[in-house]
Amino acid sequence: MSQEKPQGVGRRRLLFGGAAAGLGAVAAAGAQWAGNSSSSEPDLVRTGLDEGGANGAQTVPFYGRHQAGIATEPQTHASFVALDLGTDVSRDRIRSWLRLLSDDAAALTQGQPALADTEAELAVRPARLSVTFGFGPGLVKAVAPHLAPPWLAPLPGFGIDALQERWNGGDLLLQICADDPLTVAHAQRMLLKDSRAFAAVRWIQSGFRRAYGSEQTGTTMRNLFGQVDGSANPVPGTAEFDRVVWGDAEIPAWLDGGTSMVIRRIAMNLDTWDELDRHGREESVGRTLANGAPLTGSAEHDAPDFEAVTALGFPVIPDYSHMRRARPDNPRQRILRRSYNYDDAPEPGGPVSNAGQVFVSFQADVSAQFLPIQERLDKLDLLNEWTTPIGSAVFAVPPGAREGGFVGEALFG
Repeated sequence: MSQEKPQGVGRRRLLFGGAAAGLGAVAAAGAQWAGNSSSSEPDLVRTGLDEGGANGAQTVPFYGRHQAGIATEPQTHASFVALDLGTDVSRDRIRSWLRLLSDDAAALTQGQPALADTEAELAVRPARLSVTFGFGPGLVKAVAPHLAPPWLAPLPGFGIDALQERWNGGDLLLQICADDPLTVAHAQRMLLKDSRAFAAVRWIQSGFRRAYGSEQTGTTMRNLFGQVDGSANPVPGTAEFDRVVWGDAEIPAWLDGGTSMVIRRIAMNLDTWDELDRHGREESVGRTLANGAPLTGSAEHDAPDFEAVTALGFPVIPDYSHMRRARPDNPRQRILRRSYNYDDAPEPGGPVSNAGQVFVSFQADVSAQFLPIQERLDKLDLLNEWTTPIGSAVFAVPPGAREGGFVGEALFG
């Protein structure tokens, strides 16, 4: 049920001081541009384009110790599909369903058509397609209740939440990602056709990032507030990434080779964000807009100095900034953010924008890593003035499948 959003931290007005001046400057700049414009425009030079379609032929391995779509460099487009099990679906039928889904996902990710694919031509350009499975509480309970981790349950209620039932929960989650939206749409349709005798769609959320080739590989994504998002992520291939995502002896994953996944649909009020000047926007997150550097640094990955103060004695990075609240003092409280933007059609008569983020995080243990961060953000984070979680779900991500096997096979003994 939707809830009325609680009052914020009361500092929002302090950040609006330069808004009017900023708008005046923009107007002046626009007038100057109009006065200097000419009818002759320079020729646009297209460089570095992949005109041979090589990217469309790129594949991501499906089989392996870990599922793809986690350590994989994030693709441009994503669809998150949550399904609810039918009431009469037995354990054996769930096994058959997972095998069918795995077989078709394995084929599609390699540019091969799914079983009984009536649009086989749409499968030949996988464009780095990956399909990642997540199991909700209902599926694990139906198959292997003794393996259910304690954190596999709805997140506790937070004061900032205004959750809508249509975006919550699910028994099976399919994260479908590729650099081409047609590839994503085709894969989604094939996997839903596989599922119609076993489950019903609960919700589907689509998201996007920068288009393939528009920026250098490895560049931190930007959200629709214009801010870099995910600068503190662990780097795939490092020991720290393995500890954060796949766990270790101190914080083990629920299954060897598995992890956990949290999805939060976060509405972002772009209309009121527009009222905030650049300085206020940077203070609210604790980073510069230009390159994502901490307000105490010059480059995105500089370590923030939370002790630094201004000439007046105020913290350079405010205590209420998003980065300060999200940054743990305990180094084990880290997560991998792999989020996507969404921008849906506005409701008739409503705000201009209906946009936000499909927040996605992977971590070995939700309770030990994600929850402490979220609790700090719930208590004090200035970005809460412009963001509202409206959906929430938690999934146990099983290990990858061996060739000839299927995702989730470990649950069946």
